[in-house]
Amino acid sequence: MTKSVIAELSAIPEKFLENDLKASQFHSQGCLYPYLETKKLLNGSNVFYPRVIGERDPNDPFCWRWGYNWKEKHNGVWKGKSIGSIPPGAVHMIWTLQQQGAIREDIIAFIKRAKTKKPSPKSDVCKNFHNTDKKPILPDDAPIAVVLFAGGGGIEAGMVEAGIRPVIAVEFDPSKPELSRAIAKTHHHNFSEYGCRIIQLTVQEVAQSGFLGFPRYPDYLHASPVCANFSQAHTAKAGKGIETADDLTAAIALAEAIRQLQPRVFTLENVPRYQNSQSFSIILNALEQEGYSVDYSVVNMADFGLPQARRRLVLVASRGFGIALPAYRKLIGWYDAIAHLIPMMTDSQLLPKQQQAVEKFLAANEPTPLLIERVGGRKDVKYKPAHLPCNTILRSHFTDHKGCNRSKFADIWLPDGTVKSLSIEGAAILQGFPSWYEFPNETATAGSIIGYSVPPSFAAQLFTHIQKQLSGAFL
Repeated sequence: MTKSVIAELSAIPEKFLENDLKASQFHSQGCLYPYLETKKLLNGSNVFYPRVIGERDPNDPFCWRWGYNWKEKHNGVWKGKSIGSIPPGAVHMIWTLQQQGAIREDIIAFIKRAKTKKPSPKSDVCKNFHNTDKKPILPDDAPIAVVLFAGGGGIEAGMVEAGIRPVIAVEFDPSKPELSRAIAKTHHHNFSEYGCRIIQLTVQEVAQSGFLGFPRYPDYLHASPVCANFSQAHTAKAGKGIETADDLTAAIALAEAIRQLQPRVFTLENVPRYQNSQSFSIILNALEQEGYSVDYSVVNMADFGLPQARRRLVLVASRGFGIALPAYRKLIGWYDAIAHLIPMMTDSQLLPKQQQAVEKFLAANEPTPLLIERVGGRKDVKYKPAHLPCNTILRSHFTDHKGCNRSKFADIWLPDGTVKSLSIEGAAILQGFPSWYEFPNETATAGSIIGYSVPPSFAAQLFTHIQKQLSGAFL
């Protein structure tokens, strides 16, 4: 919508609809439009609502009232209908629905849901985390986010916990199309009620379209580019990281997203070795050219309360001021995180190598619960005692070399000799997923979502911390 169009549309919804009905072309999809409320004060002057300080920004939805009208034919006669007072926080999503060809009925249904959502107090945004199955309810004016390389939505789960509304997520891996579609389906199941639209195209393809239907100036843009060629497991096999043409074109597309969308804050997560790649340099150059202040470092997410040792590169960029990472938290052992689930887990038996690992541990230590991997570990089986975070959870733990389900991926040995098979629910908690997130039944898909994801508990801390710093910067 152009500046001139927005500036001219200041009629009340009914008047706009009356004028629109005179047009020769009927809009079967409906029309979203801005308007201003006019009120006359006692002194005879007129004021316009919503009130703004300074000039009214034609590109800021919160500077306008919003309505939606459409036409229906009854007994051969076209009649107009209209919905006014649409929450401005829903405008970007309605634009996206229109530009991507959604039918009018779906748009109207989304608008009605947006109008009936009750805002939550800001202080209550994170109260549901790990305490209840109830999903957070976001206020209509919640900040919005776009996510590239979305996977199953680990970063989005953290965003929602921090009071941020994901509106577009891009997820498609052409090297694993069936798995990617299954992951995208789970993403839609968990986040569609927040108005999040998942696009099953590659980021390169979306960039070629000029990011059609994406909101400009979103509050957040996040990316977790595919990291397989930079992971420690890959380089252990290949001898070195092999940066491919796909890696480079993905980085170029991401740089273009930064230039075109101009997010308020840009975040990135990847494996540590990504920082040494040409792909990362491309992204850094784009941020520098666009005037962002950039801070990045390799962090162990166990230092932020995740019951898992997980080292990842984390970047935060914003304009005009720097944003620091949140403060460290107390270390949490894997056992304390999932002890309540262990009695309900399936009984198991240790493999010979696992049994040897237990005996080796007991020869030098007092008995304590052990979490023991069933796969990986070319020399020794990996395990962790109860008081420590578990080892890094990988997608490969849940699938064999053909991508099929593993019936068991890790075992829990208890001092009384009981052995339990770690469940998907337990693995999800160790990865920081909130209890309201619903996983698919297939182990390979659920495990891939867990292994690929940014831990939502870390993401929630990160974005809550950023939100507080942004608020302080503009007080």
